[in-house]
Amino acid sequence: MAKSYRLIVRVKEIRGKCPVFKVGDKIVIESPHIIPKETDALCVHALGSMLSMITALSHGISFEELGLAHEKGDIGYVQCLDPGPPYTLGGTVIFEIRRER
Repeated sequence: MAKSYRLIVRVKEIRGKCPVFKVGDKIVIESPHIIPKETDALCVHALGSMLSMITALSHGISFEELGLAHEKGDIGYVQCLDPGPPYTLGGTVIFEIRRER
């Protein structure tokens, strides 16, 4: 059986206004499951921005190889698809993804 990793996705920064998240909120993923009891909030914009990366990260592909970090390690970054002002009323959320063994 392939090794899988738990992912902790934490809101690092919000540029503009986000109606869903606040700084420090987290999403916990044990692929293919999102763990509701440990997840503060979830948004389709946020999920869309990281969905293509979740499976690869859960199975050990490096953050650096996926372009989510500039050095080796178990931390990378993605951002929400909502561009925020002046284009929308929302805001862009920067997420830090941490992988746990």
